[in-house]
Amino acid sequence: MRIAVLEKDGRRSWYALEGQKARRFARSPFDGGTVESDLVAWTDAELRAPVAPSKIVCVGRNYAAHAKELGNEVPTEPLLFLKPPSAIIGPGETVVLRAESDKVEHESELAVVIGKRATRVSREEALSYVLGYTCANDVTARDLQKKDGQWSRAKGFDTFCPVGPWIETDLDPSDLSVKCIVDGQVRQDGRTSQMIFDVPTLIAYVSRAFTLEPGDLILTGTPEGVGPLAPGNRVSVAIEKIGELTVVVASPA
Repeated sequence: MRIAVLEKDGRRSWYALEGQKARRFARSPFDGGTVESDLVAWTDAELRAPVAPSKIVCVGRNYAAHAKELGNEVPTEPLLFLKPPSAIIGPGETVVLRAESDKVEHESELAVVIGKRATRVSREEALSYVLGYTCANDVTARDLQKKDGQWSRAKGFDTFCPVGPWIETDLDPSDLSVKCIVDGQVRQDGRTSQMIFDVPTLIAYVSRAFTLEPGDLILTGTPEGVGPLAPGNRVSVAIEKIGELTVVVASPA
């Protein structure tokens, strides 16, 4: 199933997409919601961020080539950090650069959407806690990341976590193409099979540190090829069997 949040007549609701038609959920899919019977048309302009997590757990340096391009060692266990939910934007929205930073970069990532409460789960049962998968861009102020010595500010600015365009529930995350495309140019081109720690391992590891709530996100790391963003850029994260998340970039307000 492909699950999206659509805004129609000023109201945001959950929908199951069926091509260019959609059926609305009676209540949230995170609360056992079922779809209603009416089919309605939808457009890309109505798509909104398909998640409202209590937390966004991110994994650093989960692709060896990316760790190398930044001059870092490959970690021996998952390297975790958090982004605030206030950083989330949806398809077609705008990443706003910051006056505090001279080097903001894109990081295309597969995002895991948690479907039910998970605490200290095993690797073997980890995928049973997943609702689905979506695209994410872990936008990063690279100069501030190096300056601060920890990553909260560099990765947590408002608009620094584009997510979408929908949640794909029927998916094997083990070997998917992950690309970042800026103004038509492919900058990142990797596969999830290149991850140091795969999705089940990450869920098990994270759930031993934080209780994961329905709707929470795990961003699984980025392939090599990260690069700068500039005002006017059109940036897409394209993940095989999910789709393409596109946002634009603007100067600081």
